[in-house]
Amino acid sequence: MATPTKAKKTAAKATSSSKEPVKAAPAAKVASVADVDLRNPLQKRRLVVGEVVSDKMQKTIVVKVDRHVRHGFYKKYVIRSRRFKAHDEKNSAKPGDRVTLVETRPLSREKRWVLQSIIRKAGQVIEANV
Repeated sequence: MATPTKAKKTAAKATSSSKEPVKAAPAAKVASVADVDLRNPLQKRRLVVGEVVSDKMQKTIVVKVDRHVRHGFYKKYVIRSRRFKAHDEKNSAKPGDRVTLVETRPLSREKRWVLQSIIRKAGQVIEANV
């Protein structure tokens, strides 16, 4: 049998919990125009710019992409480079060309890039207004 003090305490607990403000269920988040990416899925892919090193394979080019990284101890900038194999459907890129690559699905064991455009052909001189 419950004693009167215990009954008062349990009643007090029940009333104290009922006095707390009731939290409303979180409203469903409505996606605003700023949250939605309206770009074409092809435009979301990574782009890299580099120089063609080799075109000896059929419909494949090797592109060297350089980036400048600051050395942790010497604080000088060091060039780090990476080579990407890219698909070139028309065999239009030649060694020395500056090209843009776009990321794509795996095309072979090492090819995950496709030639998007040739920025500058090898041997072309950039004219300067002097």
